[in-house]
Amino acid sequence: MTVRPIRKVLVANRGEIAVRVIRTCAELGIATVAVYSAADADSAAVRLADQAFRIGPGPAKRSYSYIPAVIEAARATGADAIHPGYGFLSEDPDFAEVCEAEGFLFVGTPAAIMADLGDKSTARSLMAAAGLPLLPGSRDPLDTVDEAHALADDIGYPVIIKAVAGGGGRGMRVVRDSADFSAAWQETRANATAVFGDGRLYVERYLDSARHIEVQVLADRHGTVRHLGARDCSLQRRHQKLVEESPAPGLSEELVARIGAAAVRGAEAVGYVGAGTFEFLLDQQGQFYFMEVNCRLQVEHPVTEMVTGIDLVAEQLRIASGLPLALPADVATPRGVSIECRINAEDPQREFAPAPGTLTDCTLPGGPFVRIDTHVAPGYAIPPHYDSLLAKIIVWAPDRRTAIARMRRALAETRIRGRGIATTTEFLHDILDHPRFRAADHDTALIGTLTTVSRVAS
Repeated sequence: MTVRPIRKVLVANRGEIAVRVIRTCAELGIATVAVYSAADADSAAVRLADQAFRIGPGPAKRSYSYIPAVIEAARATGADAIHPGYGFLSEDPDFAEVCEAEGFLFVGTPAAIMADLGDKSTARSLMAAAGLPLLPGSRDPLDTVDEAHALADDIGYPVIIKAVAGGGGRGMRVVRDSADFSAAWQETRANATAVFGDGRLYVERYLDSARHIEVQVLADRHGTVRHLGARDCSLQRRHQKLVEESPAPGLSEELVARIGAAAVRGAEAVGYVGAGTFEFLLDQQGQFYFMEVNCRLQVEHPVTEMVTGIDLVAEQLRIASGLPLALPADVATPRGVSIECRINAEDPQREFAPAPGTLTDCTLPGGPFVRIDTHVAPGYAIPPHYDSLLAKIIVWAPDRRTAIARMRRALAETRIRGRGIATTTEFLHDILDHPRFRAADHDTALIGTLTTVSRVAS
């Protein structure tokens, strides 16, 4: 295929991911455009980009998620490519299709593939056909509550009800007893319709004790697919990740190889293109099950970069321009250990409720092998319209024990304060001290089992 060099990238996002993309583009000699809402006029991305273009008021539906405004910004600034980051429009096949129709390179997965994999029911069918193992459940969306209830009773409780269009931890509900199923079904359908505009649901077996393992893949436009090893993302609250790690601890090389091969097989089966993440659940017996595919860069992508030395944003740009992958043969073999902690403006003592405000102190850690991905500084006013992520602290070390010690030191140095602000910083410090995490015996249920928190950030 024809190689199309990228000269100017419009970053259709905000916050730390916009800064992340802009920095790689600068290193590659690619000009950048930062779009911004009225709430982000003085953002770090605006200051770092070569150009900035206002696309609307604060609410995302009228700015970052409003396709006409993003396309107009690309036209007005002469961009030839659009990078969607994660969230907002990053997994919207309509946006990908519009970008291509308007002559802009979309730095991501083609619209048709994204549409199939974004539909969780279709994705399950495609991966089953490719030979990936699935948890017992419905292959297609279920039409009625009675049909769904009968299936749930048949496969056994607990089960999880999932929205076909869901993602990012939203649109799902765990049901532990048959008597509760019908009400949970109706509530999940109403929520899915309101949030996603799509009330279709399916049901599958729920694992109370499981590891959340994901595999990073890269696929070029020439049919080559490679995986870059496994990450553990089991430490979550409300299905939202807090701590991520690569390589996934406690997994044998043989098991990682099998999970990685399954991800590659699934990607090849659908003709995948771009960066993507295949997510799996791993049970206590060592059996893994396909969960979903995220057709975008993940928030936790830095841990993979740290143990492989691969700049995933640079690879995304390379793939979008039509160049073939040029990865080392041993790219899936990790070098050392990397851990990421997400610092969110949330109060762990109030069930992680958002706790925004204006930062009066923002002291972030440094030192060898510590990376900070952030967009905040003292004086920053946290907008109420967006995700609560303030910063990601990522560390690398030659072994897991040292990586944990380095992250504990980095978290101890972190000071993010302001009136009304609470963060996850000290909660994360406590989690790293938990004996199950240190023994790599943690699972997706661990945080939910903790009823008290010894310290709270302020």
